[in-house]
Amino acid sequence: MKFPKRCRRAPSWVWVVLAAMWLTGCSSSDEVKEGMIGYVEGFLGGVVADEPRAALIGRDVLSAGGTAADAAVATYFALSVTMPSSASLGGGGVCLVHDGRESIRKKIRRRLGSDTETTKVLSFLPRGPAVIRPGATRPTAIPGNARGFFALHSKYGYLRWSRLVAPAEKLARFGFQVSRVMAREIAAAGPALMEDMEARRIFGGKDGRGVTERDFIVQIDLSAVLGILRAKGPGPFYSGNLARQVVEATNAAGGSLTTEEIRASSPVWSDTLKVPFGNRIAHFPGPPVVAGPVGAQVWRMLADGDRFEDATETGRAHLLAESAMRALADRGRWMRPDGSDSVPAEALAGEERVEALMQSFKAATHTPAADLTPRPSAWVENPAATGFVVVDSEGSAVACMVTANNLFGTGRIARGTGIVLAAAPDKGGHGYTALSPMLAINHKVNQFYFGAAASGGVRAPTALASVAAGAMLGGASLEDALRARRVHHGGEPDVLYYEQGLSADIIQGLRQREYRVEATPVLGLVNAIYCAEGIPDNPKTCEVRVDPRGFGLAAASAGKE
Repeated sequence: MKFPKRCRRAPSWVWVVLAAMWLTGCSSSDEVKEGMIGYVEGFLGGVVADEPRAALIGRDVLSAGGTAADAAVATYFALSVTMPSSASLGGGGVCLVHDGRESIRKKIRRRLGSDTETTKVLSFLPRGPAVIRPGATRPTAIPGNARGFFALHSKYGYLRWSRLVAPAEKLARFGFQVSRVMAREIAAAGPALMEDMEARRIFGGKDGRGVTERDFIVQIDLSAVLGILRAKGPGPFYSGNLARQVVEATNAAGGSLTTEEIRASSPVWSDTLKVPFGNRIAHFPGPPVVAGPVGAQVWRMLADGDRFEDATETGRAHLLAESAMRALADRGRWMRPDGSDSVPAEALAGEERVEALMQSFKAATHTPAADLTPRPSAWVENPAATGFVVVDSEGSAVACMVTANNLFGTGRIARGTGIVLAAAPDKGGHGYTALSPMLAINHKVNQFYFGAAASGGVRAPTALASVAAGAMLGGASLEDALRARRVHHGGEPDVLYYEQGLSADIIQGLRQREYRVEATPVLGLVNAIYCAEGIPDNPKTCEVRVDPRGFGLAAASAGKE
């Protein structure tokens, strides 16, 4: 039997349904209707994101039979409308992607212990132009998001591309109420954002000072761009009339972009940085996403030798602070100015390198930052990013971070497109080096256990490791691991920062270990999904949780029990 072409890329569990649909020529909709096949039982997956509406759209895609990749695409494009401060079409990002599908060939290879790599990095970073044109007052990055998420869908998606972009187009065209997180971002940008006429027209509200929570906004120009992306894919955005329009509008807004650069940009698939622990492997992105190696090193320091499990609460805080300080000091050895590595990427989180970093660790006292070689240096990293995590019923998972390299990028919008322009990376803190996603997988049985995405600049990898360790090493529920007060030590200055509300006994214990300590409101935001016994085998153990420090939403999708 030969199925119509648009029905061939279906999940294994719906082939019987598709055979019945064939008799009627295949439905005109990708959505499975209740009256045709009844309900799908059990856990269908989950989505966690910084903006609630985007998480709900991703959950709806999972409910309709979409993969984790499908839901990630829909979640991103919704964020490009509802949280353009970080997720603008003008920006870029990085995703960790795990394929949980089990073909007969893959099962055979896994049982033979060969070719079991199913987790990859997809990079579509918002890089700067090769040359900044004369007269550019606000240098811009080359947009990467549209092609990046198209690449994700092309490799791992099932539902139609148009269906995944359509919800975002609808939100932009017909409008929506501003969420708490978007209102906060607009307030943080303040008058600087309202200096741009296009930004003030869209986000200014009635008084031109900025919309607030529950205000209603419409983005007609952006909806037109999303309509083209929905109907024709990203091709026109990178070559053709739309590409020329984007380039001309970008340069008119003080940016620096050429049609050749936007046409030549493309996403890249690569291997992850891997840290084995127990029967699982933790995956991180490699350089130039600097937070990837930093997070991988911190994780190995925590996970190796039962250091974290055997420590007291104060000892765990001490271990996390010392690990972060050492990883950030080591960054000075390998990181080039553009964030790339000067040593083989796979060696950065290797056991030999990390153990060398830990030789000076003392369980009873703090090692002064001045005693480390090299000594940690101050490094400003962009905290303006947004992350989301998706897992589906087959155990496929996607953890993404996207950014405009600054809050609202350059602070200007390309006229006629509605696109917030991402800032070009520079040494002043604008950039993508702090993006921090993580996945933990048992590849021997192809089970997903943990996925997270963290923002917060230089503190993001520490926050990510803190949550992951609390859940996977410390035995806490994901909810408790997220609620736990965090600590961070960057080495410069030689101060341990802790979140307000940390136990007085822990603070006193840290002082006894000769730390200078200082309170701070928030140390990073982490969104995560944790399946303590793995998925797809034990979906009932899955927790889908948003960081209580933010205003996002965790949305699980389940069929009728």
